Amino acid sequence: MNFPAIPEQKKVVIFELDDVLYPQKDYDLQVYYLFANFIAYLETFPPAQEVISFIQKRYEIHQNDGMFKEVAATFGMDTKYEENLKLLFKNAKLPLKLLLFKEALELLQELTVNRVKVFILTGGNPQQQLNKITQTKWHGLDQYLKVYFKEELGENALGTIIKENELNDEEVLFIGKSEEDRGMALRCGIDFNSLV
Repeated sequence: MNFPAIPEQKKVVIFELDDVLYPQKDYDLQVYYLFANFIAYLETFPPAQEVISFIQKRYEIHQNDGMFKEVAATFGMDTKYEENLKLLFKNAKLPLKLLLFKEALELLQELTVNRVKVFILTGGNPQQQLNKITQTKWHGLDQYLKVYFKEELGENALGTIIKENELNDEEVLFIGKSEEDRGMALRCGIDFNSLV
């Protein structure tokens, strides 16, 4: 993780959340851990550890793509449990707090000390993203964060944030990973740094 130096004229830095501030797999694999144990408790088979091992190996290559379908086919799991997995992704109470990337934590601390505003603009289900944020260890930085959800703001999310906070385009830097984020920044005339 190599964060860019922040130019002095930037008054606001906007971050995506997943794989930018923390590793998304830390959330996903904990949810799958809870799910495997839930199934083992209800059905007594398959053993939770076998399911967890399978998921961990598959996740390294495919992440979440088609995960439930593969797990269900491999272990003969009833497809009705897919809904339980979806609910867990939205609401799971994780066994362990999510930890920020070391570099992300250091950058956030530096920004707040220098009175640069920090916003999070995150995609995905707002309930699920909020669940991640509330279970992240922020080291007291959460009081300085302002959070926005792409799904609630729509296509012009960045434009809405700029207008709402009365910002000039040149004062804002957006740090993300996806081409979607890059395109959004480009449309708004905002500087963008990719962590890919």
